[in-house]
Amino acid sequence: MNDDIYQMYLDEVKRIPACTPEEEQTLPGLAKAGDKAARERLLEGMLHYAVELAGKYKNRGLAAGDLVQEANMAMLLALDGYAGGDFRGQAEALAAERILDLIEQQKREKQAGEEIAARVNVLKDISKMMADELGREATVEELAAKMKMTAEEIKDIMKVTLDAMSVSPGMGF
Repeated sequence: MNDDIYQMYLDEVKRIPACTPEEEQTLPGLAKAGDKAARERLLEGMLHYAVELAGKYKNRGLAAGDLVQEANMAMLLALDGYAGGDFRGQAEALAAERILDLIEQQKREKQAGEEIAARVNVLKDISKMMADELGREATVEELAAKMKMTAEEIKDIMKVTLDAMSVSPGMGF
């Protein structure tokens, strides 16, 4: 479905004439001075460029639509902060910064999720092993001692597991 929406967006952008080099030179200053028509024309006319910028970051873990959205936001921010000079270059630098930050953020979130999943799996295995050894469920404190963690950390992992179970029935210790 997202691919369909993205394709519709691309089809729509194709119908909008791109800014000419002359427009890229004159429109930013007019828009910054308060000319709403110039602002609208610049932002619409630069949509092609936003798609082009986003394309430079394909296959790095973000959906194409998210990349284009960041590039479009960079266009808006570049225009809001425009102080003269090369608008296209300013927009490109801002888009690169925003997109690379988003890629890094997503990597960190993925790594954190993988670490949590690994901890949940280890806790599950140790909990089962201790239940077999003890003939009963291990206490939080016993699990914490075995895993060389605090009881609070064990509770946090259990909370993640309970939250996951409420979303996806069938999971559990």
